[in-house]
Amino acid sequence: MKLRSLIVDDEIHARENLKFLLKNYCPEIEVIGTASNEETARESVKLLNPQVIFLDICMPSGTEGFDFLESLPNKKFQVVFVTAFKEYAIRALNANAIHYLMKPVDVDDLKMAVEKLIATNHLFNENHEQLSIYIKSLENLSRSMLPPEALPRITINHAKGFKIVDPNDFMYLEGEGNYTSIIFTDGTKYLDTKSIGIYEGILDPKHFFRIHKSHIVNILFVKEFLNDDGHFVIMKNNAKLGISRLRAPQFLAFFKTGKKSSSI
Repeated sequence: MKLRSLIVDDEIHARENLKFLLKNYCPEIEVIGTASNEETARESVKLLNPQVIFLDICMPSGTEGFDFLESLPNKKFQVVFVTAFKEYAIRALNANAIHYLMKPVDVDDLKMAVEKLIATNHLFNENHEQLSIYIKSLENLSRSMLPPEALPRITINHAKGFKIVDPNDFMYLEGEGNYTSIIFTDGTKYLDTKSIGIYEGILDPKHFFRIHKSHIVNILFVKEFLNDDGHFVIMKNNAKLGISRLRAPQFLAFFKTGKKSSSI
């Protein structure tokens, strides 16, 4: 069964281009309508009951897109944000595990987004509580689009759905290909679908340092530094993690001053 989708964008060329791409490359999606502004978009949601909304964000504040979402009483749909803006907007989107596409839309990126939409739709059908968590994630995103330095909450995907967490509870992260294992201060561990490179851009740079291509540590939970046949940190849970040779001097400087070197 196809997912019913609504495209919301104030540019007619953008709407028609996305509609063309979905029709020709994503047979799992049925475009049931388009809207050019907040008012018509609200009416379309009410009349058409879409399962997916492809929503343009007007930056830098994103006010129009989020005003539209907050005006809807029942958010029983997924959102794919479509934007031409990068930097903190992408950081916020990644932190909240929300689907997004960069303009101009790439066909391969669109296909990947649709695969995620289908998988998430199955998850919602199996576990209605996960839909509530997803809606909370949208609300967190709305707040974090205004650019504070640190994002207070992060949404992670795990084997059974979504979880909203406080990154201050991360002890360290371990990259595993395109996935990241997050080790929490209470000893729990989650495998997330975001890469460690994405996490490096999400986490507060005043508290987190990437010591190796595979590890990011929370400085607050480093117990010991070792310079014995290599460079290592011992974490509060006694995990011993290697520091790459090139990053060791910057790590020591960062640990002492709390500032990253520009040479990293």
